[in-house]
Amino acid sequence: MASTTEIGAAFAGATVVPHYRTLQINATRINATIEAACTWGNTPDGGMNRLAANEDDKRVRAWFIEETAKCGCTHKVDEMGNIFAIRPGENNTLPPIGIGSHLDTQPTGGKYDGILGVVSGMEVLRTIHENDITTYAPLAIVNWTNEEGARFPPAMLCSGVWGGAFTTEYAHSRSDASGITLRDELEAIGYLGHTPCSYEANPLSAHFEVHIEQGPILDAAESAAAVVQGVQSIRWYKVNVTGREAHTGTTPMDRRSDALLGAAEMIVATNDIVTKDSGLAARGGRATIAVINSLPQSINTIAGKLELGLDIRAPSDADVATIEQLCRRRFATISEKHGLTLNVDNFWVSPALSFDPRMVDCVRHSAQEIGCTMELVSGAGHDSVYTARKVPTAMIFVRCRDGVSHNPAEYSRPEE
Repeated sequence: MASTTEIGAAFAGATVVPHYRTLQINATRINATIEAACTWGNTPDGGMNRLAANEDDKRVRAWFIEETAKCGCTHKVDEMGNIFAIRPGENNTLPPIGIGSHLDTQPTGGKYDGILGVVSGMEVLRTIHENDITTYAPLAIVNWTNEEGARFPPAMLCSGVWGGAFTTEYAHSRSDASGITLRDELEAIGYLGHTPCSYEANPLSAHFEVHIEQGPILDAAESAAAVVQGVQSIRWYKVNVTGREAHTGTTPMDRRSDALLGAAEMIVATNDIVTKDSGLAARGGRATIAVINSLPQSINTIAGKLELGLDIRAPSDADVATIEQLCRRRFATISEKHGLTLNVDNFWVSPALSFDPRMVDCVRHSAQEIGCTMELVSGAGHDSVYTARKVPTAMIFVRCRDGVSHNPAEYSRPEE
């Protein structure tokens, strides 16, 4: 991790510029830039479908490079396709201070998740550049690859490589539903870079990220922004259920081993485990099954094989472990009842974390200057989870209407 001395040097600066506090972003420009960033992959319902390393992702990457180059940036593309647009500072022996997020979206996503964070960094860059300011440390605007994990699971994959959570080989080998690997697609779109994807080879001094809240708290409070204290614990599982295929018309109801019926009971049990335990619910526990893949997908054949996607979250690692234990126990009971075999694979773990106190305080002072005093823990994972492993990191949440995200209705008001 970057040393306190390095971070202090990056933030302290050799010269205090008197008019820093009078600088203003261009509100009209930043909202126009959001729309420009959504030129590729937009859908008729007003949403976005721009999966990592597809042709639309290729086009928005070229746009990002072209626009940041206008502000004097040079560019590094690493082995995972992460793009670092770097504007020199006074002391270029220091690693850049990063502002980053992602430009990939969910298949039925909106225009703000991730995109707002990259565009916010671009607006900071433009404001500094048009005021002819040379920052003490270099400034890097970062587009992290495949944050959503919608095409190449798991989520936050390529910031995870940079942060040391995954190897480059593991991430390159992740494949989409058709079996195409991330490495092959990065090569196909021209963004399989040569810079090693690691903090050690391509360091930052710090990392800031702006993101919509993806929850209803700020909207209910009618507050524009919040300080993010940290991110809750998250674990993902593949739950494989195996029964026996048989004819629906000739197999008696009491002679069946129906994987889909068992899975249906597991889905209800998953919800009940949290909602019927007042302690887990009060502490912010979450458990969701949102993926069902069953075979053989024939209307007159009982389902014999099935995979569920289970997502468990809570502010504490201990509560996530408790929910997991309860799910495993209930799933085993249901499997025994229906004569099923069960395998649960916990393929991704993102422990709870608190962001760097100095960085959080940086955001806190700025937020208070505009009357925003709310502080939140993120319920969703972000690239900052993995940058925090290597460098001081902080996040800013922006209000989003009704807390809706991963949906075409995702919206943050222009004034916010």
